[in-house]
Amino acid sequence: MMFRMIAPCLVALIVMASSPAAVVAASLGDVVTTLEQGYASLRDLQAAFSQRTELASVKRAQSGSGELFIRKGSGGAMFRFNYVKPPQQIVSNGKTVWYYLPENRQVMTMDASALFTGGGGVALSYLTGMGEVSKDFTARLVGEGRDAKGNYLLELVPKKPGQAFTKLHLTVSGRAVDEFVKSGKASVPFPIVSSVVFDQLGNRTAIEFSKVRVNRGVSAALFTFKVPAGVEVIANPLGKK
Repeated sequence: MMFRMIAPCLVALIVMASSPAAVVAASLGDVVTTLEQGYASLRDLQAAFSQRTELASVKRAQSGSGELFIRKGSGGAMFRFNYVKPPQQIVSNGKTVWYYLPENRQVMTMDASALFTGGGGVALSYLTGMGEVSKDFTARLVGEGRDAKGNYLLELVPKKPGQAFTKLHLTVSGRAVDEFVKSGKASVPFPIVSSVVFDQLGNRTAIEFSKVRVNRGVSAALFTFKVPAGVEVIANPLGKK
């Protein structure tokens, strides 16, 4: 379950207020390039997030919220999810991942490389802003291409088989795309309003972000986890490969 919570957490940003648009003003290529150029300029990210997962097998929903930090580093992408609801922490310094459940007094650890290969690899590369849309996905605009606020609706289907999710829907800032069309340069490092991840089991996870701040110099110290006294450590819970 923890990786279903991490992978979706690949997305987010700025809810834009603009007028409705029935006609797509930008091409699919413009939307994709806005994402790729924006991610290329992303160094770090801090945001509040809310998450809702609809579980198909039991027909019920789970909600979560908290704060996210992301930082690009020479040794790999680093991230930290501080969940307030339910209380838990997911931290990576680019080499190790710690998943802390304070109510259970347990922390699970594993190599970060295991998260960026196999089923969750593509999704997690977007979580840290280091993916390449045109390389990893087949992309198309959904419906009329824009929502009532003028944001672009993008569907991404993984090109590689065996991924942890079947498709990813992104709502991309209309302002960011329109500015790219005018200037030829992406000005928003993480131009995503919201995301929805659909997995192989029919589950659906939606995430929205607020209070987003980019390239403010997030400290690398945030991405090292110190195991509290009296907490059980479970190494490599998925098993060694």
